Amino acid sequence: MSPYLPAILLSSLGMGTLLTFASSHWLLAWMGLEISTIAILPLMTQQHHPRAIEAATKYFLTQATAAAVILFASTANAWALGDWNISQTSHPLAVTIILLALALKIGLAPMHLWLPEVLQGLDLTTGLILSTWQKLAPFALIYQIAPHTNPTLLISLGVLSALVGGWGGLNQTQLRKLMAFSTIGHWGWVIIILHFSPSLALLNVVIYIAMTTAMFLSLKGMAATKINSLAMAWPKAPILTLLAMLCLLSLGGLPPLTGFMPKWLILQELMKQDLTVVAVTMAMSALLSLFFYLRLCYAMALTISPNTANTAAPWRLKSTLMILPLAATIILALMLLPITPTTVALLS
Repeated sequence: MSPYLPAILLSSLGMGTLLTFASSHWLLAWMGLEISTIAILPLMTQQHHPRAIEAATKYFLTQATAAAVILFASTANAWALGDWNISQTSHPLAVTIILLALALKIGLAPMHLWLPEVLQGLDLTTGLILSTWQKLAPFALIYQIAPHTNPTLLISLGVLSALVGGWGGLNQTQLRKLMAFSTIGHWGWVIIILHFSPSLALLNVVIYIAMTTAMFLSLKGMAATKINSLAMAWPKAPILTLLAMLCLLSLGGLPPLTGFMPKWLILQELMKQDLTVVAVTMAMSALLSLFFYLRLCYAMALTISPNTANTAAPWRLKSTLMILPLAATIILALMLLPITPTTVALLS
């Protein structure tokens, strides 16, 4: 691949997302989604591996289907109400169809089946882009139509995604699939609170991006794609392994780490809305996710000195780790809980 091509593709990726952010017309938003989809496909297939080609094909078919449904529903809404404005989309059937199509784009349950398979076929860097940046544009559209959406539908998508994200990761040995189910679970927490506190949903997205970026960069630094390869991480990079374990615990929502903040605030807001059963269900789903995060931590801690490993040590190749982004995201993923009172004051 030409050295200029990744720069062109990444700039197109950013332009498509920013076009969706800036647009108030459904046609322009749809164009932004399509530009983002087309731009990431060559990045997916740059390895020329059959799994990468398969992942890109599945991703293209899924995203094209969702985009076609969005265009159809927005056209139906404009036909019925005479308005293409995104924030004025109020036809009940059109809003429901658009929400389900955007949920398919993000990978919310029960439209999540494509995400683990696609992420498994990609390298960690492209998987990071798919898990973070590619979800921002659909979320921006969901954010704008949320006031006109049935709250029960948003709560159902959120609870189901959190449960699927926790349950689906229990029997996985592939780290990329584990991160896919982690993504599904975290976006369930974002969606469930979107109708009641949009600012809290935005905070959750920011913290999720920081934690997920730190985790993907840590896995890339350890060259780990399976749980078995984590068992040899400590002899190679003990400090990075320790920080990755803390990032996993932050993803699980354990105090005093950053990941506890959004879960705490969301459960508090759900209790204020008299949704006690929903809050208890979300807390139980967090325990499911915490189980497989702890399983990864256990695999990393198996070879801590003076124990010995039963597998041959891999070659210590020259690291291509991006130190600055990793350091910044790890700090965000681990140390933001003390500013929770300030965050609450800003949100209110």
